[in-house]
Order: sequence, then structure tokens, then C-alpha cells
Amino acid sequence: MDFIKRLQPAPVDGGFYMDDYWIWCGSAIAGPEGDFHLYAARWPKTYPFFEGYKLYSEIVHATSPTPEGPYTFKDVALPARGEAYWDGRMTHNPTIHQVGDTYLLFYIGSTWSGPHVPPEDAAESSKQNESYANIQIGLATSKSLDGPWERRDEPILRPRSGKWDSSIVTNPAPCILDDGSIVMLYRANTPEGLRLGVARAVNYESPFVRLADNPVLVFEDGNYVEDPFIWWTGERFELLAKDMTGGISGEKHAGIHAYSSDAIHWVLSKPAKAYSRVIHWDDGTTTTQGSLERPQLLFQDGMATHLFAATADGPGGFRNASRTWNMVIPLTPEF
Repeated sequence: MDFIKRLQPAPVDGGFYMDDYWIWCGSAIAGPEGDFHLYAARWPKTYPFFEGYKLYSEIVHATSPTPEGPYTFKDVALPARGEAYWDGRMTHNPTIHQVGDTYLLFYIGSTWSGPHVPPEDAAESSKQNESYANIQIGLATSKSLDGPWERRDEPILRPRSGKWDSSIVTNPAPCILDDGSIVMLYRANTPEGLRLGVARAVNYESPFVRLADNPVLVFEDGNYVEDPFIWWTGERFELLAKDMTGGISGEKHAGIHAYSSDAIHWVLSKPAKAYSRVIHWDDGTTTTQGSLERPQLLFQDGMATHLFAATADGPGGFRNASRTWNMVIPLTPEF
């Protein structure tokens, strides 16, 4: 079944929004009491969107009695903890998973030096560039979705000097396998465009080791993707990602769907398009979102039931947005 055919109308009042904050990312999991927990990134709307996240993004926790929401803010899961820590001043890109009785919150973090940067100085401040250059991937663990979260003093994945992924590592996309091992895609920046890499850990307490020395899912025609999300069906890995150019799906910044037996060699589905920025809402209206990205799936009883995505209004792109939030698209059952 084509993934795009599983998309149902999105609830107008669903997802997660906060009046005074930019909201981005968004990863949901079913809680032990039958409720649902969403982890997203937020930062004050007094700052410009792109510069602000690099300085003051923090990962927050929201809950809802239903998977569609609306989700209500509960607490800050990963707050700032001081510039001496590698993730001390910024956390972003959350993705929540579970192994046994332990919850795994993967994220990116960064730090930067010096005093507070006021909103009017953010766009010109060298601190946002310093923060971006320090982005690495981390992991926090907890026995409860309410925390507290135990954060590590070191990232779980760093850039590699002299390699294609020497700039930053970001967009963590972990997949927990039945034996407890973790296969994780990630993104790095190159002069030729964004590229994805793949690493593996024996379990969440073990180090991650690259499975391939070179990027994966490379297109010879100049197209490229970011924001991967992967899962294991029992037979193969499947992937959603953001089509940066539109040359893969036919729509710029829509989603693509691909599959792989080893997370290294990927094949595009036919059709490759997984979702569109054109959204059909449950009140009968249709809009074209300025952005729709960071796709992540909610699984219940081993089945993907909802697609979560960061979205923005405006004419196109998060730089032109006046409002951002995490939205939810229900999926028809797999068969």
C-alpha cells in the first residue's frame, strides 16, 4: 500500500501549539496509563525562528488523552544546564523510544560561550554560528516519561575530522531492533548538499559505530534529503525523509518513502512520494503549509497509527512563518 494513501484528514485542533513560542520537531509515544506523551522543541517567539533555535531551543514534554491531541504542555524535559556542558545551552530534534522499562530520548545539543543574547541582537550575533558549529547527537534516559532524564556528559555521535561528516551531525533517526541494538541515520552538511550517514550500537549503553564510511541514499542527479525517520517492519527498514529539492517526489519539501534490508542500500518506493505540504483537514478545508518536515511516526501495538510533523504557516519556509506547531495526521491501518 502506498504510504501517501494511508494519510487521513488532519484534526484542525490537534497537535501541539504554544502562543509565545516557536514549536518544532515532535515525537510521540503511548504512555503506560493509556495517555500519550509528545516531546518537541520550543524557543521564544521574541527571537527570529532560525537564529533563535540555535541559541535557546529546549526540549519540552506535553501530554494528551488521545494521540491526535491537542497536547498540553507539562514540563521542560531537557532545559539549559550551563555552557560547560556539550549540550548546555541548546537541545533540539527530540525522538522518543523505549527499550524494556527504559525510555530513550535522542536529541541534538550544543553550547556557546558568553552572556545572554537579546532578541534584537540574535540575527547578527556570532553566538548562533558558534552554537550551530557545536551541534552533536545525544541520548537521555529515564524510567518514566515524566523524567527526570539522565543526560550524558558526552554526545553519542560526533563529527569525524577529515570525513564527509566533519561539520556537524544532526537529525538523529534511531531504530530499536528486537535484540536491543540500535541502527541510527543522521544528517551532515557537505559542499554538495545535505547527506545522510548510518551508525549502529549494540545497545543503548554501547558506543555508536558507523556502518558505512560514506553517505547513504545518495542521488546522482543532485537531489538530496534530510529529516530521516526509520523503522523496522520485521522484514526490512523503511524510511520517511524530507525531499529538499522536489526532484524525488515532484514537490519541494514533500516527503519521500524508501526501504532497505541493511539501512545502507536504499530503494525508493513507487511512488516515492510519502506526503505533501498540501493538507486536508477534518473540517473539510485544504491548505498548503509553508513547511511540513521532521516526520515521525507513532506506533501502537507495533503498528504505525499517526504521522507527526513540524509545520508552519506562511508563503513557504520557516523563515517566512508567523506560527509554527506540531501537527498530527492519522493513518489508515496497514494491511
